Amino acid sequence: MKIYIAGKIAGDRRYRAKFREAAKALEAAGHVVLNPATLPDGLTDGDYMRIALAMLEASDLAVFLPDYRESRGAMVEWAWCQRTGKECALYLEMTGGRTK
Repeated sequence: MKIYIAGKIAGDRRYRAKFREAAKALEAAGHVVLNPATLPDGLTDGDYMRIALAMLEASDLAVFLPDYRESRGAMVEWAWCQRTGKECALYLEMTGGRTK
């Protein structure tokens, strides 16, 4: 399954590690992970959002990290999923409460 990871990036100094840990757990379960935290620095907010929505659209499932409600971008992704019927899951529910 292709899984997109959504969560807080802007304002979180640890976001790359947090997304990397989630990606490793999902990959270990046999999934292909689409990880927006791997995008390069230096793009505009609009660029990041357009790329993220393309990744989200290409996924089979969007998985939301625990802090997603603290992120305007992740809330756009959540709303996109609700509007388009994209399947969603909460990361902690998928991993049995583990954060790593």
